Amino acid sequence: MKTYNELPADAGSDIIGQVTAQLNRLQKRLADVKHTVAIMSGKGGVGKSAITANLAAALALEGCAVGVVDADINGPSIAKMMGVRNAALHYSPAGVTPIVNALGIKVISMDLLLAEDEAPVLWNAHTQKDAFTWRATMEVGALREFIGDTEWGALDYLLLDLPPGTDKLPNVVELLPNLGGVLVVTIPSEVSQFIVKKSLAMAQHILNVPIIGVIENMAFHICQHCGEKEPLFSTDEPLWEETLGSIPFDAKLAYCSDKGMPYVREYPDTPASLALTAVAGKIQHFFKET
Repeated sequence: MKTYNELPADAGSDIIGQVTAQLNRLQKRLADVKHTVAIMSGKGGVGKSAITANLAAALALEGCAVGVVDADINGPSIAKMMGVRNAALHYSPAGVTPIVNALGIKVISMDLLLAEDEAPVLWNAHTQKDAFTWRATMEVGALREFIGDTEWGALDYLLLDLPPGTDKLPNVVELLPNLGGVLVVTIPSEVSQFIVKKSLAMAQHILNVPIIGVIENMAFHICQHCGEKEPLFSTDEPLWEETLGSIPFDAKLAYCSDKGMPYVREYPDTPASLALTAVAGKIQHFFKET
């Protein structure tokens, strides 16, 4: 396969110029964003998006200006979780105005571009079975446009909710060479930790991205009758030198995510909310120390 530079006269597409212009626009958009944070899991089903939505809410409740990019192009959920699912994006020559939720958090998601709830994301190709050839490239291009075309303004934190998979972080690092740090979400199961360790190795040893910490979601369940902590999974093996936070299971968190309500605001005194708020505080401390 030829590289762009090997194509004769770039086949008339000026693809290098287009990508360079997009990257320059992206850097200008992020000029007033203090900290960018990628939130990844390696494995799906660990509650990463719910954690992202509530960390954004916790930071906003602390007075921070926050934006969230739903980087899961094919399975977006952030718009629903943050209560802006039916909002309409506004376009102008200056760019796309992000949707702002009840807490003032700026949100951009592929979900806001889909006409119907059940509509899948389809990529232009001769046939859809052939689209896999360029899917990864098109996903990176879509993410580049998401970030580069959005009028973020001044933000303290821009959180990127990545899709599951160890292969997603390199794409983000390519787009955001000054990525401030990575949060890794897992659950205390051997299968999840087995996969998440690969994500940690990718971030730390290959991409040299600062790891803010590991968040252990659904770490335990608190009995409503006796108040004892009850394990939900089978392993107590530590995944990282220091876990940033252990979030107990709470069915109300899932309910709030379904209804688009910030759990940390609706139930601020629950153990899970207190743990999420503490993690948000540690994120702020991390950037103060760096």
